Amino acid sequence: MKKNITIIVLFVHLLNFSSAQNKAWENPQKKMLERLADSLTQHLKAWKVPNRIYKVEKYGAIGDSSHLNTIEIQNAIDDCSKNGGGVVLFSEGQYVTGTIELKSGVMLEISKKAKILGSINIADYPERIEAFKSVMSENHKYRQSLIYAENCTNIGIRGKGEIYFRGEKANFPGKETTGEIVNRPFGIRMITCKNIVLQNIFLHNSAAWMQSYLFCENLIFDGIKVINQANYNNDGLDPDGCTNLIVRNCYINSEDDAMCLKGASNRPSKNILIENSTFLSSCNALKIGTDTQGDFFNIIARNLKLGGISEDMPAPKGHDASTGVTLASVDGGKVHDILISNIRIDRSRCPIFLRVGNRLRKMPDAPIKEVGSLQKIIIKNVTGENNFKQGSLISGIKDHPVKDVIIKNYNIKIEGGGDSTLIHNEVPEKENGYPDAQSFLKKGLPSMGFYVRYAENINISNAEITPLKKDSRPIIIAGKDVIDLYFNDHKISQQVF
Repeated sequence: MKKNITIIVLFVHLLNFSSAQNKAWENPQKKMLERLADSLTQHLKAWKVPNRIYKVEKYGAIGDSSHLNTIEIQNAIDDCSKNGGGVVLFSEGQYVTGTIELKSGVMLEISKKAKILGSINIADYPERIEAFKSVMSENHKYRQSLIYAENCTNIGIRGKGEIYFRGEKANFPGKETTGEIVNRPFGIRMITCKNIVLQNIFLHNSAAWMQSYLFCENLIFDGIKVINQANYNNDGLDPDGCTNLIVRNCYINSEDDAMCLKGASNRPSKNILIENSTFLSSCNALKIGTDTQGDFFNIIARNLKLGGISEDMPAPKGHDASTGVTLASVDGGKVHDILISNIRIDRSRCPIFLRVGNRLRKMPDAPIKEVGSLQKIIIKNVTGENNFKQGSLISGIKDHPVKDVIIKNYNIKIEGGGDSTLIHNEVPEKENGYPDAQSFLKKGLPSMGFYVRYAENINISNAEITPLKKDSRPIIIAGKDVIDLYFNDHKISQQVF
């Protein structure tokens, strides 16, 4: 929608003074979160696997890429768990299986010469309905997966081999959705489990989300590789309401959200370290959001490569990412105390998307929550290039602003080419909508750097947004209800329309 409006200042309007900026919380929060990262590194360790090996071949499994081995593999898992735990080993071959259920004390190990193949017969994926009730179980009704675990302690998957879920659309057709996913199994689902380890394993092409971990505790993902570009809703890694979590040295390339923290469990996501990893996506690379019924806090993410997918990689949905970083609260959750540092964002339309909304999705018959919050966010040391025209967006809703955000040392190159007509486009409110930046003028916001509205105490410093082609838009615009917005140490006045 276009309006005949007069913008008081077409370019960045810099006042001739810098007033006191409320940043007293920055250093204490930064130190607190860095201490948290040190503590997680020191104390959160992989559980010690007993030195007992259960070879699936001894239970009758045949690695010939055709024999269905579900029963044989499950028998090995059950025996391993009953006898005090150990390794269930796939030593060599290609083992077809339907749904298998992990049990306490069991580490699946897929050796370099071995591969697990998901069955392509949907009948081999019986429903597993968790006892723990949440938006996931009651609204989305996610029921099917290749690997399932519930109420387990000390479980994991490791090895230099591959789990190929064979989730291509030809095998598991179905529509893209934000609700129920029918007859497209997840790769891995673990619910209310403790002490989970995934190391080195290659997870390849699920029919839906690759991994979902709901209300779990003490999780380590180290050196895993995920390619999930086979179907719709191909998320990479989705912890939901998890406490004490490390993700490090990982590579995720996904059609949908790559690294996504969720809150459908209505439990807090807290004490989380994400580092030294690459997250590529045709949607959102690093995200807090979608379902945010629970709170999110004490999260540090550092040394990351984020964004879209290079042209030489398969990407059925497209090669550009919707966002590099999305932090959102749209279902009542409180999102706060987050530090993101030393990141590179390439090939994204909207490098940074910070959002408060009032979708307020809930379980049936649950009371409606109040609108949530997003505050005390530090994002620093950001570089990137080959980003697209949209620009970054920081937006709350009326009476519920995004608050206390520091973005510093921000150097992003964009394609540019935005003409002056974009300045006059009205940015939609969509306060009840799905939290995705592509819903907000995907082809170009009124400003090429940051569009900010319904926000308070936002400080963007040492920032440079470089268009490769001439761009007629201002670098930053303050929209409705903005209090104390600073850009490169100058206060930005609110635009008057």
